[in-house]
Amino acid sequence: MDISSSTEGATTGCIARSDIFQHRLMEEPPPASATRRTRERYEQLVREAKTLCASCPLFTDCLYSAVAEHDVSGFVAGTTAAQRRSMRNLLDVEVQADDFDQLAGARGTRRPVSHEEVLRLRTQYPNDSLESLAMRLGCSLSTVKRHLRRARRGQSPAAKTPRPRPQVSAVLDAFDTVVDQQLQPRRTGGSRVA
Repeated sequence: MDISSSTEGATTGCIARSDIFQHRLMEEPPPASATRRTRERYEQLVREAKTLCASCPLFTDCLYSAVAEHDVSGFVAGTTAAQRRSMRNLLDVEVQADDFDQLAGARGTRRPVSHEEVLRLRTQYPNDSLESLAMRLGCSLSTVKRHLRRARRGQSPAAKTPRPRPQVSAVLDAFDTVVDQQLQPRRTGGSRVA
């Protein structure tokens, strides 16, 4: 879907009001032990952000991306991180956190390696020490040992088949279910539960 022509020159609420969306309270909601004033400020920021998100032409794309494609923090597309987790559970969606170091081209001293990669290098360099293999792989010594133990036990990790991504309509339905459920007062037998 190409939305560039319909939104050209338009500024989204999260860009126009970064003072709301990038506020420290929106990144990490206050705990129950926070002062009343802090909790009220957070609730005010959430109300303002929800209003801005509801009128945004990119709402659907933003929501879908935040639920089904990227594990982002803070308040996004009218939802908190906890609400997005609930939506993913409802949809049976698993999203890995983005590796910002990798996206930025940075490489740390340790990185995840596949089981097959460890076994391949062990076969290729049978006389190398485990420390040398770890250095070649750019991982820890314990990672190499763990993979070699699994191979000795015949416990090759099964390759995960990626789950299909949900349809946009399913994500919108999950949004309605999770957000509406949290907005409605909980009732048991006609009496309001606090």
